[in-house]
Formats: sequence, structure tokens, C-alpha cells
Amino acid sequence: MRVFLFSNLFAFAVLCMFGSFRLPTPESDPTPLKWYTWEEAVALNRTKPKKICVDIYTNWCRYCKMMDQSTFPDANVAAYLAANFYPVKLNAEQREDIRFNDETFKYVSDKRGHGVHSLAYALLDGKMSYPSMVYLNEKYERIMISPGYKEPQDLIKELRFAGEDRYKDTSWEDFRDQ
Repeated sequence: MRVFLFSNLFAFAVLCMFGSFRLPTPESDPTPLKWYTWEEAVALNRTKPKKICVDIYTNWCRYCKMMDQSTFPDANVAAYLAANFYPVKLNAEQREDIRFNDETFKYVSDKRGHGVHSLAYALLDGKMSYPSMVYLNEKYERIMISPGYKEPQDLIKELRFAGEDRYKDTSWEDFRDQ
């Protein structure tokens, strides 16, 4: 009886030990995505042109935080973004100026003390909604604006639409429904 009890305890201990030492999988342990500032992406685009994907967010936006925790860390999302875009984080309420194309974009405050950064406003055509993704080609021409929270599979579809130049011959609605 003692041998049986000891062997069961030993087997249980071995199972627990090996069960806790799993090798990481690409889905569970992705390389963190490198996010750029607007200025960094513009500088990189001068030497190696690439599309730009701008995540426009605010610090108080719950869905922005959800995307940061679940969508952007997804291995497929992170890999596709890194390979095909310069991913940019742009806080729509940041106070720092941004210089671009001989223009200075600034934080603009209203009478109640609320405000928005003028680059975020320009990229979203004044339709301020968070989170919003803005896709730009290598010449900073807007491909599309996509407001709202995205699950990884939905964001991948958008990334492919912009990244693979499908927008040149297919509407987003037709591509999305394929």
C-alpha cells in the first residue's frame, strides 16, 4: 500500500512539474509590437517607404485599452502590422506639437477645457471616435478610416485590405464580405 501511495504521489508530482513547464507558442508569447510616434514613422518612411497604420486613442477610452490588451498582442496581428506597416499610436488628446509637411499640429482646447490634437482631427476628418484606425499609403494618402473596437480576426481583415492594396480594386464592403 505504501509503494502504491508513493508511486501515485511521485507520478502526480512529475505531472505537475512538467505541466507547468510548457514551451511558449506563437499565439501565447508573441514578440511585442513596436509602436512608433508619428515623427518616427515619417522619418523611417523617408528611407524605407511603407504604409502607416495609425491607432488614434485616448487615455480614458475603455475600448482602446481592450484593444491594447487583446487585439494588438495577438501574434497574427502583431506580425502583419510589423511586416507591412509602420504602426503609430496617436493620443487624440496629447499636448505636444507635431511638425509634418511644414505644418505644426497642436492641441486645441475648447471653452470647457476639453480638447483634441489637430493631427488626430485632420486624420479623422473631424469625426472623433475612439478607438479609430487610420490607414495611409506610403505618400500619406488616406486609404480608409475605421472607427471602433476590433477583434483580432476583424483587424487582420482590415490590415490585409490596406496592406495588400485590395482597396485599389475592391470596395471595403465587398472585401469584408468575402
